Order: sequence, then structure tokens, then C-alpha cells
Amino acid sequence: MATTYQFEVVEGWGFGSDGKPMGGVVPDADVDSSDNVFITRREPPAILVYDQDGRYLRTFGEDVLSNPHNIWIDDDDRVFVADTDDHTIRIFGPDDTLLDTWGTPDQTGEPGQPFNRPTKAMGAPSGHVFVSDGYGQHRIHRYSAAGEHQLSWGEEGTGPSQFALPHDLWIDPRERVLVSDRTNHRIQLFDLEGTYLEEWTDIQSPNNFGIYEDIIYVAEAPARVSMFDLDGNLVGRWGEQGEGPGQFADPAHGMCVDSHGDVYVGEVPWKPDRIQKFTRV
Repeated sequence: MATTYQFEVVEGWGFGSDGKPMGGVVPDADVDSSDNVFITRREPPAILVYDQDGRYLRTFGEDVLSNPHNIWIDDDDRVFVADTDDHTIRIFGPDDTLLDTWGTPDQTGEPGQPFNRPTKAMGAPSGHVFVSDGYGQHRIHRYSAAGEHQLSWGEEGTGPSQFALPHDLWIDPRERVLVSDRTNHRIQLFDLEGTYLEEWTDIQSPNNFGIYEDIIYVAEAPARVSMFDLDGNLVGRWGEQGEGPGQFADPAHGMCVDSHGDVYVGEVPWKPDRIQKFTRV
């Protein structure tokens, strides 16, 4: 497969003289409007912030978070964190203060209702916010911008609108909801009302999404990143298993793409202290 998508690793990103070890397993990352990289840390739970060159800036959320999973930052630099063990979505402001909590801390929702170990929250241009409720149940929830629960869909299974661990979601430029149906080894696509549209199956254990210039990046277990256009055509694929720089010792779990097209990838479950940065060449 010919491709113009080639990447090289930035060795030692985050570990320079101005860096800092991340201090635990880091499931996911996203970037704000300044391309600062916000990284979720599982244990001890927190969010760590680095600049694009790997200089450590700050840590926050230690007194709030229980087990931060996937993260999304909106155009106003609000930080949405799926707090898996706490059964909540936590929303932080640009100054790191907690603005809102969706769900009841330490309490699961009723069956089919938010939340039971959620995995990701992300907003659409319409103002809706979608949540994948993935570890405890097989559901997608839609919220208003004000935090009002509006609708839900999904159940366990292998058919359309059924899931075996909806691990991440993404709202693409066509305002479709892409869901990484990880254990079913596929991506399912829905409209904003939850209507099933199609699925992409040239994929293995999709964990997380990113997007840049209408190309959808997917972190896959065990050890690769795939790129698709908006029609689901594969346009690039790279990665290999191993311990060296640029390789993945553990499954590629979380990822994001910054405004320059650079890619950040974290590994879970056992590889601590590493988000790898890849630049396009």
C-alpha cells in the first residue's frame, strides 16, 4: 500500500531537563488551543500538562479524579474527562478548576442510564455532547450543551448498534458519531440521533481516535496506528511491537493529533511513564 503518511518518533519526549516522568500508566492525551498536551494518569489519578516540546507545565485534578480514562478538550479549552471508576464525566475550565460533574460520584446509573464506567465524552458542532458508557455497559448517551441527558442507544452484541466495549468515540467533520467497538474489531458510525449508518471492519481492537485534515487516526491494539479518510478508505498504517523508541511495548491505547499533524500515543495496561510523540516526515 503506497502512502505519503510517514512518521518518526521524537525520542525522550517529556524527559528532557524541563520534563518530568509521568509517574504511572497514562491512558490518553489531548491538546488545547496552544497545543499543550493534557495527559490522563491512572494511578495516582491526575492530569499532567506538557507543552509540545515536552516541557512539564503542571498537574491538576489529584483531589477530584478517581481513574481518568479518555480526555477531550473543546474550543474553549474546557477539559472533559471520563472518570471511569467514579462513574462520572468531569469538566474542568482552562484554569484547571472543576466546572461541572455529570453523573453521581461513586454510584452507577440505573441499567441503560448514565453512567457505568464511562470511557469518553466529546462534543459536536451542534452543541450536543456524546458519552461512550463502555466498561460497565454497552451504551452511547447524548447530552445537551447544558448537561441534560437526551437519549441513549446500544446493547451488548455483534449486530448493528450493538457493542462489545465502546471504548472511545469521535464526532467527525460530517457530524457522524464514530464509536470504537473494540472487542468486535470494528468502528460503527451513527448520525446525531443515534441512527446506525455503517461500519468499518479493516481494523483490529480500535482503542482511540484522533483527526487531522479530514484523516481519522485510530490507535489499535496491539501495536499500530491506522489512518482512514472520511469514506473509510485506509490511507496509511504504521507501528510495530517492541521496546524501542517508536515501537509499542503495550497496546496503543490513547492518542491525539495536534495542530501541526504530530501524533501522541500512550500505551496501556502496563507501560508507565510514556506518551510517545511522532512527527510527520
